[in-house]
Amino acid sequence: MVDEVIENENTVPADDAAENGQADVEETLTGEETAADEADGAADGKDAETCEGCDDKKKQCRDKEKEKDKDHKKDKKKSAAETARAEAKIEELEKKLAEEKDRYTRLAAEYDNYRKRTARELDGRYTDGKADAWKNLLGVADNFERALAAEPAGEEKDAFREGMELTYKLLKEQMDKAGVKEIEAKGQEFDPELHNAVMHCEDETLGENVVADVFVKGYKLGDKVLRHSMVKVAN
Repeated sequence: MVDEVIENENTVPADDAAENGQADVEETLTGEETAADEADGAADGKDAETCEGCDDKKKQCRDKEKEKDKDHKKDKKKSAAETARAEAKIEELEKKLAEEKDRYTRLAAEYDNYRKRTARELDGRYTDGKADAWKNLLGVADNFERALAAEPAGEEKDAFREGMELTYKLLKEQMDKAGVKEIEAKGQEFDPELHNAVMHCEDETLGENVVADVFVKGYKLGDKVLRHSMVKVAN
């Protein structure tokens, strides 16, 4: 009797044992599932944090790119403005250079004209001085010609006449060397630039407006008239 009781106490019904074992398994599974869920949650949270970090980095990268674009545009505008200013400055300098070149060309031309004009004036002064000197000597030549045109009074005058002829010859040689030339008049057509008509005549042997006779010889020094020829002109 006592043994039966002990046996009954020590013996667990099979159904109860099965139920207890199933409960333990379910509890173990439930713990594992809970741990897994917690692990999954932690992973999801970590992934979420990682994604948020990536989004922040991407945003920062986009912001940096925008800043770079802005800076690039600013630099481009600044460079374009500097280029425009430089081109404007170059254009201004080129304009000033052209003006200075034009001014230099004008000054050079004016100086060249001044130099030529001064040279002509100096030559003219020399020619005028030379002409004035020979004008005063033309009367001497006239006197020699008048004296030589007169008939000698006697043989005793021959030596004096020869001296006058020699002196007149030397004078004419000096006039030729200096460029003093006699103006051709007799038989030439009257030229008011060279001749001075003091008398007119009727002469059928001569053409109209032709010099018939010369009273006083005229002379030129180069192209400059020292004295006009005093002439008689046929009508």
